[in-house]
Amino acid sequence: MTKYVCIAAVAAILLANAGCNSCTTNTNKSDKKIFRYNQSSGITSLDPAMSSSLANIWAVNQLYNGLLQLDDSLNIQPCIAKSWDISTDLLTYTFHLRTDVFFHHDSCFKNGTGRKVTANDVVYSFKRLIDPATVAKGAWVFNGKVSQTEPFTALNDSTFVLKLSSPFSPMLGILTMQYCSIIPHEAVKKYGAEFRAHPVGTGPFCIKQWKDNVALILEKNENYFETDGTQKLPYIDGIKVSFIADTKTEFLQFKQKNLDFISGIDGAYIDEVLNDDGTLKEELKSQFNFRRSAYMNTEYLCVLMSGQGINTTLQNKKIRQAINYAINRDELVKYLRNGIGKPAIHGFVPLGFAGYNNSVTVGYSYQPDKAKQLLAEAGFPDGKNITEIKLYTSDKYQEYALLISKQLEQVGIKVKIELLQSSLLSEMKSSGKAPFFRASLVGDYADPETYFAAFYSKHIAPPNYSRFSNSQFDKLYESAVQEPNNEKRYTYYYEMEKILVEESPIVPLYYDEVMRFTQKNIELPDANAMNLLNLKTVRIH
Repeated sequence: MTKYVCIAAVAAILLANAGCNSCTTNTNKSDKKIFRYNQSSGITSLDPAMSSSLANIWAVNQLYNGLLQLDDSLNIQPCIAKSWDISTDLLTYTFHLRTDVFFHHDSCFKNGTGRKVTANDVVYSFKRLIDPATVAKGAWVFNGKVSQTEPFTALNDSTFVLKLSSPFSPMLGILTMQYCSIIPHEAVKKYGAEFRAHPVGTGPFCIKQWKDNVALILEKNENYFETDGTQKLPYIDGIKVSFIADTKTEFLQFKQKNLDFISGIDGAYIDEVLNDDGTLKEELKSQFNFRRSAYMNTEYLCVLMSGQGINTTLQNKKIRQAINYAINRDELVKYLRNGIGKPAIHGFVPLGFAGYNNSVTVGYSYQPDKAKQLLAEAGFPDGKNITEIKLYTSDKYQEYALLISKQLEQVGIKVKIELLQSSLLSEMKSSGKAPFFRASLVGDYADPETYFAAFYSKHIAPPNYSRFSNSQFDKLYESAVQEPNNEKRYTYYYEMEKILVEESPIVPLYYDEVMRFTQKNIELPDANAMNLLNLKTVRIH
């Protein structure tokens, strides 16, 4: 018997016999509709305060709710909060809660029955998130943003008040993050450190069983409060998450219909599955569905702009601009990514933000003659006498670095690739010892500010790995975060993009895309640009 078959057999037993905190009344239903997906990286915690990885975020999203949520276009929508008001000074946010939201049934409650959510639960959840004793991965979301005195208040059972220290317009976006999920104090008190494995939330699914490296089993919450207008959510009876570490095996299991869904694909199979333009091979279209969509991730090269670790050659703006013009981003996306992704020719902010048009910014296209002209203007005609530049990256991106180095050499810029372990590269980036390196930035929340924050001079690394400092950029950033009107705020963002393009502390390479494969009988909603897996509206036919 193969290892996967053994794991699948154990998972099936767990699904059939597990007696954890049940929240469904259909435990004897014989024709259950169970959505099956794999998490190759594993899940480390089901505590929302620790939901820093995509694997944890996906699981937590099924189990918990926050005050607010995002739709498929990254628009902010009500959730536990049915409405909210913002004071004229932009410092006080008042949330009016639904009165029909209940925690999952669990033995931490009296009689094991889940109780109604109140504003005090929101206060508790947020205070716990910023409490140093929690050591929460998400403590940073409120750092420097909320009032130092009574930032969280319950006016009554259904009214919660959040007070800021200064206006910060992206705050609503932050509240949609899984870190800000609402939890009951009874569960944390009962389970302590083991709350990570005993989640008690309000979400469309509740935990049935979790066995590390084997399976996570979730079942339908029959008391879930959301509907599609006529029918209660969720539509399916449960979820089974497997933990096959090898992505090649994961894809084979999908092909054999043992998984309903996979996100992304192992590089060993990409040529077998996708054409050069990022479309599905014709012969596979009858076997499964494939969709790709914008993902809030920009891949780029970063220049250290200040500190002892700088490369003096790269301090010349014309050379940084020449590097930007010398890279053929279309070639990179076509040959190394099979057409998945969009060439980053419009600055740093990727596609996918509701209302934000990144094409307003004119960035860098492939113009090798322009690159040579800039080199000559910098005093290095055809690259003569220019010092060799080291590009730091990890093994995973060696192919990208090789292609980029060849493209730069064609205009006269010599590049030496330095391969480092990811952990060492991360340390060098943080300490300012990497003068030129490959990086990526995945947006934390649904506002372009999450990208511009990486270049605000008052921010240290992370996120400001480049140590970029520009007074005009800083003024625009400070104006933007205090501007409540999205359209006006975006005009500040566009001006900030222009500064980044002109000063070129970075070399944007491509805007990433989400790849989703599903079986023919699965009706899965489109992914939003945060690649959030939303299973409350998935259908199995």
